[in-house]
Amino acid sequence: MSEAGVPIWKVQLVREGAVKAARRAVSSSEDAAAVVASYLKGADREHCVVVLLDARNKVIGLNTVSIGTVSASLVHPREVFKPAILANASAVILAHNHPSGELDPSGHDVDLTKRLIEAGKLLGIELTDHLIICEGAHLSLRASGKVSWGRTR
Repeated sequence: MSEAGVPIWKVQLVREGAVKAARRAVSSSEDAAAVVASYLKGADREHCVVVLLDARNKVIGLNTVSIGTVSASLVHPREVFKPAILANASAVILAHNHPSGELDPSGHDVDLTKRLIEAGKLLGIELTDHLIICEGAHLSLRASGKVSWGRTR
């Protein structure tokens, strides 16, 4: 019997570029939507993005979680929280665009948000909001009342 050995992995973040945005704390859904809208400008398919926040709600990075079709994007909690863990983020905001221009969240959007709130509680990384971005407008699932957030940090 041969011993193949166990792989040793190195995990690291790789900076791929930057988006023009103010490097200040995010204090509202409008602040976060402005950063994400700049990043997603011109996207013709649904993109799901996680905004990584430090302990003072300052944006420390963005990560594209998935790129889907014109009407859907597959997202799993591990893909949302992986960059947050690697970046030592204290909190995250999930955002995705609706190329159709329709701001109403789907049942999948609401269900995903609930799952991410619970996953974030387990990891100690709060999901502070889930935004739907359309050309010139956004919807905050937190502010909409469609999802119960419970206690926050």
